[in-house]
Amino acid sequence: MSLSGKVVIVTGASSGIGAATALEFAKHGAKVTLVGRNEANLKASVASCKAANSKADLLPIIADITVDAKRIINETVEKYGQLDVLVNNAGIFEVGNILDIDVDQFDRIFNTNLRAVFLLTKLAAPHLIKTQGNIVNVSSVTGLRAFPGLSTYCASKAALDHFTRCIALDLAPHKVRVNGVGPGVIVTDIHARRGLTPEGVAEYLELCKQTHALGRVGEPKEVADAIIFLASDNASFITGAVIPIDGGKHAMCPR
Repeated sequence: MSLSGKVVIVTGASSGIGAATALEFAKHGAKVTLVGRNEANLKASVASCKAANSKADLLPIIADITVDAKRIINETVEKYGQLDVLVNNAGIFEVGNILDIDVDQFDRIFNTNLRAVFLLTKLAAPHLIKTQGNIVNVSSVTGLRAFPGLSTYCASKAALDHFTRCIALDLAPHKVRVNGVGPGVIVTDIHARRGLTPEGVAEYLELCKQTHALGRVGEPKEVADAIIFLASDNASFITGAVIPIDGGKHAMCPR
């Protein structure tokens, strides 16, 4: 996969898709900056990477991407001297009907899911140009399809998809590729964090089997594998693409 020795930043690396992605990069011999807000979870992610590759070169950074973008980029480049891959994975998820939500929810979601991605991309771009590296943004099937009660989240992911395509065109003359993945429902703790009980999560995941063409929900590693592919030289002729990793959910009518 040509990732050995590459310097990679993975945001939201303390759980779910981000943790799985950091693990796969470590397995492939990359030097990985793991960014997360939860110190205990971030330590667990680092331990998993070390268990998979005892020689893994890792830089954990406890940070909030909405305010620490500059520090994340600077600390990575200071340690490793370069940057090859930026994985913008960190995001937040909230629900609510337009009749009930307020502008604070809109601001929270867009600050994390889009504005922080803009800042990290802006700051990382000069370093990626030097290495002819690439960016992978983690979006969602909600960027392609509308869902009730998810207006701000859907809008943030639709904006992220178009941002991905636009920045791909901006950076293509510099030989920097920019792509994205659009996961469907993946088994992570995001559902518990939005307030569902363990029984509620299990019920939700069971229901979601009916809305994915393959008849099941996804695992974090399945998204991580796609990110690894897009970040590698195997995807050297792919830019401006947002690939659904959703078991066919984007192609189905059921919501």
